[in-house]
Amino acid sequence: MALERLGAEMYLAADLIPGAKPTPIPGMGGTVSEVFGYGLWLLILAGVGGVGFGVYKLAVADKSRNGGGSEPFKWMGGGVAAILLSTSLIAILNSIAA
Repeated sequence: MALERLGAEMYLAADLIPGAKPTPIPGMGGTVSEVFGYGLWLLILAGVGGVGFGVYKLAVADKSRNGGGSEPFKWMGGGVAAILLSTSLIAILNSIAA
């Protein structure tokens, strides 16, 4: 019963991820353009994972004075940087292809 509910929740979580429909880039081969587009979407998902892992590490971090308090922020900053890089590249490529 609980396993079926977990499966249904995971299915609903998959609906939140937008479909990757890369725009063809003029002058590039179809396969190269498509792989590059999917790579940028994977970079976004990796950035989201990095931010999530940073939040998790912040939640379970040692809060004492001698704990390594900057590591979660490194994960979150790297994740945000990956998201910003990939979204800006997607916007630039879509404006070139339009």
